[in-house]
Amino acid sequence: MKGFIITFLLMGIFQTIQPQSLKTVSYQDGTQKLNGLVTSNAGKQLPGVLILPAWKGADSEARTAALNLEKEGYIAFIADIYGEGNTPADNEAAAKLSSTYKNDYRAYQHRISLALDQLKAQGAKADKIVVIGYCFGGTGALEAARAGFNLQGVVSIHGGLSKDENRPNKPIHTKILVEHPAEDKSVSREDLDNLVKELNEGNADWQIITYAHTGHTFTNPESPEYNEVMAKRAWSHTLLFLKEVLK
Repeated sequence: MKGFIITFLLMGIFQTIQPQSLKTVSYQDGTQKLNGLVTSNAGKQLPGVLILPAWKGADSEARTAALNLEKEGYIAFIADIYGEGNTPADNEAAAKLSSTYKNDYRAYQHRISLALDQLKAQGAKADKIVVIGYCFGGTGALEAARAGFNLQGVVSIHGGLSKDENRPNKPIHTKILVEHPAEDKSVSREDLDNLVKELNEGNADWQIITYAHTGHTFTNPESPEYNEVMAKRAWSHTLLFLKEVLK
């Protein structure tokens, strides 16, 4: 009996220290197969966070964010924007492929919409959802707001901020947090000013936080531009925003 109790306790300890994992969720856009990733708390009817990854797809930064969000009590789903068989092999391919979605914003919004459907199907409360995105995904987060999806908020993390000047500014009903690196060479002052103009004309509830001494990919530990201090601050700001709009 004593041995059984010890074994049972050891099993309990082992289970509690098991690493979190992400499960693949396959879905379709017509004939194109998409493979998203969801946290292990799927199905529990919790607030949800859709993660739009950077231009190479579901990288370590997106996966780590998903696992950390699970610890905070959110169901996280990493979207697959490109589809199976289309993962870029290098930066050149990533730049080309991501540009097609930046230019065809409706196609980007459509893929985001499909991922939102999957997040809800995995148990996320339909009225408690936020979209966050990194880099190319940060552009997508803003596109989710522009599309008028039923969201409580979006967070754009070192994302592209521009849109075609021929697109009119429209009302924006979701709350917006932009986490912008001060030395991001891919974003011009004009881009930033135009975004502020767009958000004001859209009567949006918005906030832009600029992080000093930071280059474009300042939140990614695998990047030479990684700034640990500022990355931790940005994550704290993200969690504070999520707590405000989802809980």
